[in-house]
Amino acid sequence: MSRNNLGSTTVAQIAIVVHDIEQACKRWAEILGVPVPNVIITQPGDEVNMTYRGQPSNAQAKLAFFNLGQVQLELIEPIGEPSTWKEALDKNGESVHHIAFWVEDMQASVDFLKQHGIPMIQRGDMGEGQYAYFDAEEKLGVQIELLERVRKARAQG
Repeated sequence: MSRNNLGSTTVAQIAIVVHDIEQACKRWAEILGVPVPNVIITQPGDEVNMTYRGQPSNAQAKLAFFNLGQVQLELIEPIGEPSTWKEALDKNGESVHHIAFWVEDMQASVDFLKQHGIPMIQRGDMGEGQYAYFDAEEKLGVQIELLERVRKARAQG
């Protein structure tokens, strides 16, 4: 399937990688004036068919979400490696990791980004859906994450 766009223009979330998610949650909650969110731990990579740069990875992450109206703020603390989260934290310190968009056809979006020189670097299942990260730092200054609610097929880079 070929199309001439990403598949979405609605930002779902902005994510920041952090060294200590509990401390980061407290800092953000204080500044935003909202309750500290729960922290969850992702399933091991081998349980969600995670790949990083085309190879299986068993990395995990601690995640926390602040629902801020139309955009969600996600905090990510990497656990283990290799992962895009750990790579970004090591390279840039605590910083914006990605901007995420919901899409209806993950593979079409993967193909579109690939045509524009933006390769997929990590993907995994999430329930019935899937996520994928794309190395858009050189072109756009930040990684892109695509989220698909119902997985039609596992995205191939």
